[in-house]
Amino acid sequence: MPSYFEPWFAYQHPIVRQLAFAIASPNIIRSIPNELDLKYNFQLHTDDFWQAHFARYQNRLLELDQNPQVLLDFLARLKSTRLGLRFEHLIWFWLSDEKYHHYTLLGHSIQIIAGKNTLGELDFLLFNKQTQKIEHWEVALKFYLAEADLSLKHWYGLNRSDTLYRKLHHFSHKQFQFESAHNYHIDHRFTILKGQLYLPFHQHSTQPMQPNWVNTSRSLGTWGHQIRADFYRLQRQEWICPDLYQSSAPPRWWTNGLYFQAKNQRHYMYRQPPLIYLTV
Repeated sequence: MPSYFEPWFAYQHPIVRQLAFAIASPNIIRSIPNELDLKYNFQLHTDDFWQAHFARYQNRLLELDQNPQVLLDFLARLKSTRLGLRFEHLIWFWLSDEKYHHYTLLGHSIQIIAGKNTLGELDFLLFNKQTQKIEHWEVALKFYLAEADLSLKHWYGLNRSDTLYRKLHHFSHKQFQFESAHNYHIDHRFTILKGQLYLPFHQHSTQPMQPNWVNTSRSLGTWGHQIRADFYRLQRQEWICPDLYQSSAPPRWWTNGLYFQAKNQRHYMYRQPPLIYLTV
């Protein structure tokens, strides 16, 4: 088993493990795929960027692991059960702790309105005190499995209408269209795209070479139609980061979802096999 930088597993409290993952984990892609039709350019932070910010935040995470109430209270304001919004709020909590990084938070969930029409919304507007530049960040938590030749258009979410290509296209053609917000000119645009990628387990010995934009600096999961011994089903919030202790018994019935093996910290996405119709 290769060694990966996955410090979120060192914390005790589930919500602190999730916060540590939100900060320390790298983006699931390392570069913008060439297949993407770019309209508005955007950038990705490097792995070193996230590791450096995690290092600055370690003492705070240790404090929260002992007493997470302020973090729990912050997330209690979120009424939605959507994981993407939960992940966004974890990033928001970290950005609000301004003594641990070099950003000033200028706005969150900023709606851009023209007359009676809402043109879009910015997740975060930030002032970078090191570069003296204004940055627009868009945040997403995604889980995609690869099919066929692993090219960009063949990475699907649990809902097959959600694809990696469509998400990146939406960033470039919709979410990063704005030149200013709150009377600030936007200098740089960044995507924070974290979560998990899954390679096909049933093609393990014959699968095509991974695209060069796949970020292999953290472990990749596998997906398949087979039942895997020693794996247990993750609860919904554990999709961000599994709890310290196993949250469910080994399943008697396997259903579509995300599974985890604690011993080797391995991720698996189970998909029910397609039905085969026989004609007589």
